[in-house]
Amino acid sequence: MDRTGSGASNRTGTTRGDTRETRGGTGNTQEARGGTGNTHGARGDAQGSTRRGFLGGAAGGALALSGAAALSAGVAGTEAAAAPRRTAGKTGRAARRVAVLGGGVAGLTAAHELAERGFQVTVYERKPHGLGGKARSMDVPDSARGGRKPLPGEHGFRFIPGIYHNLPDTLRRIPFPGNANGCHDNLVASTEVMLARTGGRENIRFPFSSIGTPPPVLTPDAFLRMLTGLLETFSGLPAHEIAYFANRMLVFFTSCEQRRLDVWEHTPWWRYLRADAMSADYKRLLAIGMTRNIVATKAEIASTRTVATCGEAFIFNLLGRGADGEPDRVLNLPTNEAWIDPWVAYLRSLGVEFKVGWSVRDLTLAGGRITEAVVTDPAGARQVISADHFVQAMPVEHARATWNASVRAADPQLARCDRLEVDWMTGLQFYLTEPTPILHGHINHIDTPWALTAVAQAQYWKDRDFPADYGDGTAADCLSVDISEWDQPGILYGKTAKQCTREEVAREAWAQLKAGLNDTGATVLRDATLHSWFLDPAVDGLGTPHPTNDEQLLIHPTGTWFNRPSSRTAIPNLFLAGDYVAVDIDLATMEGANASARQAVNALLDEDGSSAARCEVQRLYRSPEFEPFKADDAIRHRLGLRNAFDLG
Repeated sequence: MDRTGSGASNRTGTTRGDTRETRGGTGNTQEARGGTGNTHGARGDAQGSTRRGFLGGAAGGALALSGAAALSAGVAGTEAAAAPRRTAGKTGRAARRVAVLGGGVAGLTAAHELAERGFQVTVYERKPHGLGGKARSMDVPDSARGGRKPLPGEHGFRFIPGIYHNLPDTLRRIPFPGNANGCHDNLVASTEVMLARTGGRENIRFPFSSIGTPPPVLTPDAFLRMLTGLLETFSGLPAHEIAYFANRMLVFFTSCEQRRLDVWEHTPWWRYLRADAMSADYKRLLAIGMTRNIVATKAEIASTRTVATCGEAFIFNLLGRGADGEPDRVLNLPTNEAWIDPWVAYLRSLGVEFKVGWSVRDLTLAGGRITEAVVTDPAGARQVISADHFVQAMPVEHARATWNASVRAADPQLARCDRLEVDWMTGLQFYLTEPTPILHGHINHIDTPWALTAVAQAQYWKDRDFPADYGDGTAADCLSVDISEWDQPGILYGKTAKQCTREEVAREAWAQLKAGLNDTGATVLRDATLHSWFLDPAVDGLGTPHPTNDEQLLIHPTGTWFNRPSSRTAIPNLFLAGDYVAVDIDLATMEGANASARQAVNALLDEDGSSAARCEVQRLYRSPEFEPFKADDAIRHRLGLRNAFDLG
């Protein structure tokens, strides 16, 4: 799954013009050159409906995230909206060589932007079928029969909300046969979201259509009335808890960026909401549900700045402000069919070369520059690769393993990346013999000990007849589930997910899904319809003393922001891209990966002296009504005073 949530960030110190005007923003953004000094200084200030409908949308917002040959042949005939945007750089010299280390969303984005600007790009991806990274879909082994495609598996379901702007721009620029707006036209909107409860409590279901018309002017008073009224409608929470939560959201919305950095980044979400003093439902709905189930971070340690920035963006999305589209969107085909395969085909048409099964082991620093990357090829043999520039687009846990002592000494921000934390958030798909849409949207199983979220996918794949196109002809649906908590005992075996075998993980997750969906009397999930299941192969060693996960997720404890690096490093020809790099969205997402790659390319263009147009990096929406309050709060913060709306 991709979490909620990007743009570049303002930084103090010398800047190198990693800028572009942002949609709905208040100015340009810049990427700092160096990795020393205060790299995380002031970044500029961030950012009659039915009552049940609006908050349902807010909760839903918190939730979250043809073959290559045919597509290559179809590129030339695709409409102009998806045509290449080639931009000229310096003339009179050979194309500069760039090695992109990593073939996930960040790496493919960097390759895309560089190839369109005339660079000679080679992408090195460590997994033989790993292009697309955690975003890719994958074939379930030995599942195809009768000429059908294998069942589609994945690391986690795709979730592309309207708060994203950079990734949708890339999707529009990837040709797809018959689509005027390229792969972007493969996005389809969900119409509702649900919080599934257990213990006899009623599931909370929210159609987005019930949100209604938002207020034309979002004053603080209008914001409080709207949010408190909506919470009263559906939550059943005590009035004083509703009032307190609404006030805390207003405090964040009107907090200046420096307060967000100095105070809220260091404040756990649990403490910010005073969850210890509140009811069990307050804890579950407003504290835990917005952290563990969505971003795989415990509410007790999650940064308020990260969680509330995400919540703020979704509320604006629900109000129709600064959005690329609907709050909850998915793809109309398995991810590789709808997006990754067409993307790779398009990049090949631009001259990008792909080397898969090549693993980066080390970077060689000489004369202040990276002279080569040491890799192993698919046969395990040691190789060295050279290039003019290196864009390292690997997950942080893998990237930092390649930074030797000399590389780390050259840029202290690399050493700080050792403090970044990752955790398990892993996908499990259940294939069912009957269409089982359950809900036209995502389901947050908010009471499950393993923090499950799910979506029934076949209902969105309108161009596919699932049993006719996939598997053995008897599977008719795919219920894709994310497991966000791997260290809490389950309800079936009393063991954590890491302690269970793969079979036990599937059985336990199925039991937890049924506990919520079947709890109120209706039998939504039936054992008789369970065809098979597929657990992300990146997870290994389950049920042994040493379980491993090769594809983990960056999490966001307090203080994480100050350890996230910039795209530009102090090594002139080394640039960083990935969902751990500092970007406006401040959340490990595909949007963050895409935005960081754009930042990296802009820094590379600056370093190379290229005259090519810089990448546009769009920031999250800023409400003009709240800007005066944030300006006032900047003064109050400098004077050591609370936010004007903070009741303490």
